[in-house]
Amino acid sequence: MPLNLAWEEAILSKGTLISALAGLFFLLISLKTPAIRPKGCRRLGLPPGTSNLRDEYDSKYSQGVPVGQDDQGRPSWRVKALFSYPLKSCRGVELQASNVVPTGLEYDRQFTFAGYNNDKWNIRTLRNKDFNRLALVEPEIWVPDPSAHDYDPNSAEVQSRGVMVISYPRIAPKGMYGKVVKAGMALNICDRQRQFQVPLHPSADSKFPQVPVKIWKDSPIALDYGALIPDSLHEFLDSDPSKRTLTLFRASPSHPREIFRNAPTKEDIGFQPNTAFADAYPIHLLNMSSHRDVASRCAYAIPQLSIQRFRANIVVQGPSAFEEDHWKRVSIGGTEIYTSCRTVRCRLPNVDPVTGDRHKAEPDKTLKSYRRIDEGDPTNACLGMQLVPSKGEFVLRVGDKLDVLETGLHQYIKMLAPGEQVEGV
Repeated sequence: MPLNLAWEEAILSKGTLISALAGLFFLLISLKTPAIRPKGCRRLGLPPGTSNLRDEYDSKYSQGVPVGQDDQGRPSWRVKALFSYPLKSCRGVELQASNVVPTGLEYDRQFTFAGYNNDKWNIRTLRNKDFNRLALVEPEIWVPDPSAHDYDPNSAEVQSRGVMVISYPRIAPKGMYGKVVKAGMALNICDRQRQFQVPLHPSADSKFPQVPVKIWKDSPIALDYGALIPDSLHEFLDSDPSKRTLTLFRASPSHPREIFRNAPTKEDIGFQPNTAFADAYPIHLLNMSSHRDVASRCAYAIPQLSIQRFRANIVVQGPSAFEEDHWKRVSIGGTEIYTSCRTVRCRLPNVDPVTGDRHKAEPDKTLKSYRRIDEGDPTNACLGMQLVPSKGEFVLRVGDKLDVLETGLHQYIKMLAPGEQVEGV
């Protein structure tokens, strides 16, 4: 072969390779989309990468402290952190302050995924072994902000009083194309996350079906947002969109789940306590020292057991371990709150909220070894307290003072279906 012809073929071959690589590069670039920023809105919550629980593993939280003030003049018994969980069993939104409404912290557990079986919709949570990936689904709450440069009172985002943006990991397809996508994600050329948004409050003329969804023994009417779920989320949660066996529900404000077990009455507080998709009560409280006691006993299996596994709304510091077991009424930031009952634990905290991995035994095994303390449910362990505020609307803030107003005995009352002997789903 003449030398000049060999050079020409080499150049052509190299050019083809360069063209192919360039094509792949631009293909991956096309998969990168701007993060959703709802028009005229601001995101609720602490800035990304910050947390009031950044020191949660500090040994100082292993012991309680006397009621009073710390060396910085702050109440020694106070709110350490606040969390809202807008989408049940998914990642939480950490807050510096939160409005409290009759159903609990504003936006808390207003949405839930549900699966269709036995001719009805049933909520799906981290308790369900096939739904570990819910731990990797991250909701954000965006609310209208009149000071935003793109604020428009007539925009869909403002008309719905805000939106929830839902993010989840991208699943690479099978085959060679999937390998290319994985390489692009590794190189940060294409998005690792997918996103979509849903209205916080649908308009009065919206076409979302109102259907019952089963949560424990209740079947409240809720708004079916299933039409808004993209196929990529169905794929991430191993659901076939053509069979419509998975949907997203929004709690209906006109169909509250009223609470009667262990709760103050309407005569006590002027309204009947209610909740959205929380298991049973509006607010869940955990004590740092109590959690550290449990974590120390689980360290052989989980060296750092985060308090976030237990998905509390209010985390307090100051009291000694398990002092909260006998609280009947407390004041937080000056608002009287009833501690209705202890939190009876399931195996949900076995799921790591960061990775979605489920530990085969802990912390459930350790909890059951020494925290079966409530005569109302001697088979399950307790950690934390369930709260019902004495008024419908107020504000909670990190740093709010905690005062104990009344102590006494607690006995959990199970929610049983007719003829049922053991509480269950």
